[in-house]
Amino acid sequence: MESEAQKTELQATGLNTEVPGMMTTRSSGYAGQQGTEFLDQAKEFLVQLPDDIGKFFSQYQEPIKIILLILAGGVTVKIAFAILDAINDIPLLAPLFELVGIGYTGWFVYRYMLKESTRQELGSELDALKTQVLGKDS
Repeated sequence: MESEAQKTELQATGLNTEVPGMMTTRSSGYAGQQGTEFLDQAKEFLVQLPDDIGKFFSQYQEPIKIILLILAGGVTVKIAFAILDAINDIPLLAPLFELVGIGYTGWFVYRYMLKESTRQELGSELDALKTQVLGKDS
């Protein structure tokens, strides 16, 4: 065994003088209090989190809806462009669509734009559609 002088010398240097494998108890000092305070604060934060999130969403409901609609519109446009790009890669399909577009434009001009009476008819149809979409107040 070690002498008392050796134990005192080892303790003064900060070395552990305990026998290996010996169980020690943990002292609850300042560090233990800090850990407990931190855990209490974290627990309080987590308890209040659902209420805070609910308040946030109720307070900013309209801007959140607008942001989500803009994001949904952006995703929709991106998907539509991807589909059109895939269709455009099919041989002879793009020129066929161009011919259909030119044909429809020609028919539309012939049907609605050449005579005054048909232009008025188109105007009344557009007004009816506008009333249907926007309501009668517009």
